[in-house]
Amino acid sequence: MIRAALLAMFFATSTAAGSSLPFDTGGAYSLTNQFGQTRTQSDPDGHAQLVFFGYANCPGICSAAMPLIADVVDAVAGHGITLRPVMITVDPARDTVENMAIPMANYHPDFIGLTGSPAALDTAYQAFNIDHKLVYDDPEYGPVFSHGALIYLMDSRGEVLSLIPPVLDTRRATEIALKYIAR
Repeated sequence: MIRAALLAMFFATSTAAGSSLPFDTGGAYSLTNQFGQTRTQSDPDGHAQLVFFGYANCPGICSAAMPLIADVVDAVAGHGITLRPVMITVDPARDTVENMAIPMANYHPDFIGLTGSPAALDTAYQAFNIDHKLVYDDPEYGPVFSHGALIYLMDSRGEVLSLIPPVLDTRRATEIALKYIAR
């Protein structure tokens, strides 16, 4: 409740690039992408990132957030800026190195899906204050999880610059991203 109020205040009053969040979030992690490569919070190619905690087969908020991320990546590219789309799984039993490549590519060809051991994922969850839990098993979609819904805009070093709610339209989400990364 307090975090939601702080986020509302931040989005209502933050207009200048360089504004900092009113709470700490983000940190170091080391996970494995859908190609079996180790990835950390720093982008190896020096690009800013949009990071989301979800899962590839999510019938809920992920089905809104990940297409939004893909659209923002493309919109920012129209300004000559590369923005890396990243999803960190909350469903490592299904989001494995062997089966994440196709769902991630369906959202965007550059989408990186990250998974790892329970301890490695827990490090990321703790750094970003991500709560998640199995809610129920759906006969069509399988396990359904509750999880965070914010999109983290990060610089190339993995520092959180801002948060983007997935309920924004592409235009507004792109404006927020450009405000921080087009400097």
